[in-house]
Amino acid sequence: MRGQRSVIVVTALTSVLASAAVASAQTAPRLTQLEQAIACAPPTNNAGMAAKLHVLGAQDTMDRVLYGTGDLLVIDGGTGADVQIGERFYVRRANEFGGIPDGTAVTSAWVTIVAVNETTAIASIEHLCGAILRRDYLEAFVPPAAPSGSDHADDAGDPDFGAMGKIVIGSERRSIVGAGDFALIDRGTEQGVAAGSRFAVYRNVGQGLPLTSIGEAVVVSTGTTTALARITRSRDAIFVGDYVVPRK
Repeated sequence: MRGQRSVIVVTALTSVLASAAVASAQTAPRLTQLEQAIACAPPTNNAGMAAKLHVLGAQDTMDRVLYGTGDLLVIDGGTGADVQIGERFYVRRANEFGGIPDGTAVTSAWVTIVAVNETTAIASIEHLCGAILRRDYLEAFVPPAAPSGSDHADDAGDPDFGAMGKIVIGSERRSIVGAGDFALIDRGTEQGVAAGSRFAVYRNVGQGLPLTSIGEAVVVSTGTTTALARITRSRDAIFVGDYVVPRK
């Protein structure tokens, strides 16, 4: 009976902390719909191999490997790993092909730490982007900022075909994207790309024909060798492998 009472007390305490953390999160500046979409889009880096914090499971009466809305996640690090109550993290998962990481990742959610001891922590889901799986990794949450003009198409400037790149992957590992969707491109800060950079999207239709213009995109966040672009206009489906050409 005493052990059961302890479990009830701990569970009640966690619930109180979860409510407090959610209330605290609600006082933070609310993300716009576009900013939420950017936050849920693929990150420009895959920190999975170097990540120190991961999802162990959820506080539940049964063991599961899939988690979502309403779950309190158990994290494999606590005060010993400098985890603190109120900290916010992205929950992400490395994409794999044939069991081998392909260098990209998917964003599952962002969460707030609501309870912590020396070795583990409890996280409340603040916003769910997709399914959370056991061993998804945590990465510090940085609220995205949508660059000015990223909500509309702009074809000003001449395409620079000497610096073109390609579409790498779409959100949720999609190989086809369209207007309003996000995609990673294989150009980043090392190639001079910055948030707000504009790109024309082209396709090689073959048969000796010139490249065909099929859309426009704007970069909303950057990594060293990749960037996240929002497709602002398309007149056909855009595929992985289509070209992105910077506008100058």
